[in-house]
Amino acid sequence: MREDADVVTSSDDYARRFSGAVGRYFLEVQAAATLELLRPFPGASVLDLGGGHGQLTGALVESGHELTVLGSDPACEKRVLPWTRGGRARFLAADLIEPGLADRSFDVVISYRLLPHARRWPELVATLTRLARAAVIVDYPTRRSVNAAAELLFGLKKGVELDTRPFTVFGDRELERAFGAHGFRPTGRRAQFFFPMALHRATRSAALARALEGAARSLQLTRFFGSPVILRLEPAGGR
Repeated sequence: MREDADVVTSSDDYARRFSGAVGRYFLEVQAAATLELLRPFPGASVLDLGGGHGQLTGALVESGHELTVLGSDPACEKRVLPWTRGGRARFLAADLIEPGLADRSFDVVISYRLLPHARRWPELVATLTRLARAAVIVDYPTRRSVNAAAELLFGLKKGVELDTRPFTVFGDRELERAFGAHGFRPTGRRAQFFFPMALHRATRSAALARALEGAARSLQLTRFFGSPVILRLEPAGGR
């Protein structure tokens, strides 16, 4: 089975889920957490695997990273064209699992909005770790959150977001073991939101979202029960 979940996330329809003030707030939180986790690797070469959604492209380029976006189809370049057309980033169309790249081709490999939708996610983990010299950074919905009831709440979520898809919810240890099998260990973790993102989309109020999430962070609720999680993993013995 060819992995092509990034075709959906690279589309204009998907981007509309992150439009408006609430959507901008989501992306602001995501970018801040990502850049914080990338701080130990200034000026790193970064592969954004499945990153045709363009959610991090601007932040990565502006922070001085040498960025390559890999998509499963040439159409996945559309949303990152403002950067690739001007030579500020590079786009590569290739198979997500077997992209034909040499081992350790990049300092850091990032993959967002992909792991929960990948049918062959253990093979995707193997690819991410094979291509990375220094670190892998991924995002995922964790069972240690309201996502534990994802199947029960899927109908409500779809009613708000309309185009949402079924997705895999991971146990933290489950994912850590999968990366551990390839010699990578977790070295940084940032949970993004305590309240469901669909709830914030339903209220359409960025101010309310900021207030609710600010209160949850101050009470340490987000740290322990927030989702999606952004996880940084590094080679256990160095490379």
